[in-house]
Amino acid sequence: MFSLKTLSHRMPSAAGLVLVSALGIGLSACSEEKAEVTEVIRPVKVVEIARAGDTRKLDYSGSVKARTEMNLGFRVAGKITERLVDIGDRVTPGDTLARIDATDYQLAVKTAEANLAAAERGVETADLANKRAEQLFDKSVAPKSQLEQAALSHDQAVSQRDAALSALDQAKNQVSYTDLKAGQNGIVTAINADIGQVVGSGTAVITVAVDGEKEVQIAVPENDIAEFKPGKTVKASFWADDKLVLDGTVREVSGSADQQSRTFAVRVSLPNDPRVLLGMTATIEADISNGNRYVSIPLSALAEKDGKQMVWTVDRDTATVHGRDIKVADFTGDGVHVTEGLDTGDLVVAAGTQFMSENLKVKVPDQQSALAATDQTVR
Repeated sequence: MFSLKTLSHRMPSAAGLVLVSALGIGLSACSEEKAEVTEVIRPVKVVEIARAGDTRKLDYSGSVKARTEMNLGFRVAGKITERLVDIGDRVTPGDTLARIDATDYQLAVKTAEANLAAAERGVETADLANKRAEQLFDKSVAPKSQLEQAALSHDQAVSQRDAALSALDQAKNQVSYTDLKAGQNGIVTAINADIGQVVGSGTAVITVAVDGEKEVQIAVPENDIAEFKPGKTVKASFWADDKLVLDGTVREVSGSADQQSRTFAVRVSLPNDPRVLLGMTATIEADISNGNRYVSIPLSALAEKDGKQMVWTVDRDTATVHGRDIKVADFTGDGVHVTEGLDTGDLVVAAGTQFMSENLKVKVPDQQSALAATDQTVR
């Protein structure tokens, strides 16, 4: 049997039971407080997609060139002995620009002259033989075959004389070709060979820009080349004078793309204006229809998921972000052109896309800057 003393040690008191119960409730309350997770609301910078305009502007830079540029070269080969013009010199028809050594060609003229003299003596000899054969035939001393042979020899001698005369003219022409002459009024824009250099026939030695109409040549990528047709009116502005703006006309479009740059050469004719000088930097601006209806977003708004290009859009009602796949047209200095996936009024996260996740709560600023779909610059 247990004693009352022993029993008192084993049985807890009523006060002890109350204390233990209170501690249990306190620990349970602490556990519930720790289990609560504070909801993260991340502030974001957004841009709003505005309505796309009916037109958009394309601008490309180029340089002013003469409509006609002549790469002049000698018609014969030789060593350059003189260069009589410098870059920037004006030339007129008949001006001598450069010379090559004409010694060999002058010797060829002397050879041709000697051959011509010999051929003329041959004609004289054949003529005498032909006359004698006619006299003998008339006296019935020589047969007719001898007369025919003499006539043939005379005709052959005449042909050789004519060939020698042509060779002499050709040799004289070769001598004249040792002088490189200008054919039209213009200005020298490049020197491609100099004194002492041996050049072949047709090698470009001097480039002359012909006076007259001036043009601007630009390089247009293949996604915009369809907008540039001959006869299209464009605006031309110039870096040297921001007040100088001229109406230009597309004159020529290259039929194929450059193999390296994959762009098409487009030449724009300019009206005659003395302020426009060769080599000036010009910007060609064209208004085209916005048939693609693409919108622009900042480059920082572009994200990628599972190999696809996408953006994070903000739901105005729930203030949460959601990923949306888009189709990118091209990249520009202002941002990214998007053709599919975005509509007017959409809010797009413009920065910090790496911190976004589906259904993430965000705080949108009260004031938003509308982003023009096509013709406003993204800052």
